[in-house]
Amino acid sequence: MKRLAATNVVAQGTHKQTNAVKSRKWRPAVEHIGLDVHKRESQLCIVTEQGEVLEQRIRTERGRMAEVLGGRTGAKILLEASTESEWVARYLEQMGHEVVVADPNFAPMYGGRNRRVKTDKRDARALADACITGTYRKAHRTTESRRQLKAQLAVRDALVRERAKHIVLIGALVRQQGLRVATGSADTFLARLTKVGLSEEVRKVVAPLVAVIRTLNEQIQVVDAKLEKLASDDEQVARLCTMPSVGPVTAVAFVANVDDPKRFAGAHQLEAYLGLVPSEMSSGEKQRRGRITKVGSRRMRALLVQVAVSTMRLRKATTAGLWEWASRIEVRRGRKVAAVALARKVAGILYAMMRDGSHFKPCVSREAMTNAA
Repeated sequence: MKRLAATNVVAQGTHKQTNAVKSRKWRPAVEHIGLDVHKRESQLCIVTEQGEVLEQRIRTERGRMAEVLGGRTGAKILLEASTESEWVARYLEQMGHEVVVADPNFAPMYGGRNRRVKTDKRDARALADACITGTYRKAHRTTESRRQLKAQLAVRDALVRERAKHIVLIGALVRQQGLRVATGSADTFLARLTKVGLSEEVRKVVAPLVAVIRTLNEQIQVVDAKLEKLASDDEQVARLCTMPSVGPVTAVAFVANVDDPKRFAGAHQLEAYLGLVPSEMSSGEKQRRGRITKVGSRRMRALLVQVAVSTMRLRKATTAGLWEWASRIEVRRGRKVAAVALARKVAGILYAMMRDGSHFKPCVSREAMTNAA
């Protein structure tokens, strides 16, 4: 690798030469590019081998990126993880570039940027500096199969939410007539609705919503059938389904979110990744802990809480150790806190099963352990 003499940065406008490019005594003979990707347009900051800084705004399109970056083979490009980042990274890699997708929550990556002034141009410059100095933290890039799983789960979640909105509206219209639909699952709502003595006028009003719900039920059944088939074919998903109250949807969602269990140092790091650990603002001798952080996948947290609530309600013998532990927390802190705490423990158990390639082992109660001893 040859070395180049240090040169001053040639920046456009009135940008002060205080970035990391100027301070380096030598650099690898390669271009470094900071790319701030957005939905329609993206900002480029190119640091050439001679230390010259080129800035340009381009359309976030394959053709336009090929025109601007296609002739700069072998450059190192740094961009933030975002909705568009994966296809952009893959396309740039096909052109022969080294692409790094960075975690946007890593504060030192933007350490040289003025916090009071934020623009796309400044962000691209900061990314270029971080690309040169290595002041970034790589984001995990999931495999293609896991991304497809996430896409299917996102579609199912949208269908379920849409069905729930229509069910709530129909229930409100029925209550306006002094009637009430019996409680039950969303799958049986239409059957329960037919047993309500609605007038002909009300039936005509809710008929369009009933038709939409019927269509949504069919589409949800199609997606669920695909997930159930996957649960039987995929060994990891099948193992997670051996835990009581964990169905195909929860197992597939967990596998899609974790992807590679080796990227986590332990169960606690995964729980923090899913936003199930308490927030903390401690200083000195004072320790202040608040509600859970709620970072990461909202859908995954909701599924884990559902598993926890089902475990506490069903009280199966194979999960006695779990629901008894949650019951003790419920006495002190309430049912909701206990459910979230149990959801965190369930996430740790599923992680261990996925990491070790093991099936669920029954969690016996304290009394059973005492009797066995």
